[in-house]
Amino acid sequence: MVKAIRVYELGGPEVMKWEDVEIGDPKEGEIRVKNIAIGVNFIDIYFRTGVYKVPEIPYTPGVEAAGVVTAVGSGVNGWKIGDSVYHSGSAMGTYTEEQIVLADKAMPLPPIDPLVVASVMAKGLTARFLVRTWFKVEKGHRVLIHAAAGGVGSLLCQWANMLGAIVIGTVSTKEKALQAKEDGCHHVIIYKDEDFVTRVDEITSGGGVDVVFDSVGKDTFQGSLACLKPRGYMVSYGQSAGTPDPVPLSALAAKSLFLTRPSLRTSGISKEEMREARNEVLKNVASGALRVRVNHTYPLSQAAQAHADLAGRKTSGCVVLIPDGPER
Repeated sequence: MVKAIRVYELGGPEVMKWEDVEIGDPKEGEIRVKNIAIGVNFIDIYFRTGVYKVPEIPYTPGVEAAGVVTAVGSGVNGWKIGDSVYHSGSAMGTYTEEQIVLADKAMPLPPIDPLVVASVMAKGLTARFLVRTWFKVEKGHRVLIHAAAGGVGSLLCQWANMLGAIVIGTVSTKEKALQAKEDGCHHVIIYKDEDFVTRVDEITSGGGVDVVFDSVGKDTFQGSLACLKPRGYMVSYGQSAGTPDPVPLSALAAKSLFLTRPSLRTSGISKEEMREARNEVLKNVASGALRVRVNHTYPLSQAAQAHADLAGRKTSGCVVLIPDGPER
């Protein structure tokens, strides 16, 4: 038996239960992994609250982790007990001390801190596809990034800056503003103190921005559209504040705007594309070109508190769960 977080109904953080579970031995094509660092992503909250549909209930949350192989099933080549791995995929289940993983969903852990790898891959891939595929950021582009001090936002600011963009970020506090500045924001707007639409208009001398990367949703969506230049791109990739209201096509026609809602899960990304993107993320992290801020760690048993803090905008950078030791 191992300890894991289990969810029996959709709802708030309180639906996450800390329980004993039986996971068994790996079957053909599988490995058993003892997790040592578990990434927390906003998609975990979307599944728990029903924004995204879970495959089944009850379930164990979590889409990525770093760990050590403790058993190998038949037909598995390239893995042995004691190997360090990072694993992810479309299936959930990483909020657990140990788990069974499909061997082809695991990759050798690079020579980077496991806490960093467990927290950066999903967010780093999202950032990479946002600025390199879903909208190709180029030198001189004016870019608006909401939640600029968040897990993805921090990486987005850095990556857009690397590509030569003029980066404008919105944050909620002065402390987060300082972080966003360090991460490459040329202009930081504390949205609680000033209207971000007015400030973007001032910063761009009325010209608007080329693209908005918006993970907030309901609270920022209409303002984001107002910040765009004619033929600008609205990239809505999250909804931490709730689902935006429906948008009539006429609202886009006013400035001939483009609107997209991309997702790693539904973009039809090939294995080769994903492999190349992963390598690019890890290369930038290893070289220091991307700073990964693991600002918050919680015991796995306190996953509900981690979710509450993340949803309540009390965190910055990345959040990681650490499986509890032998004392429960």
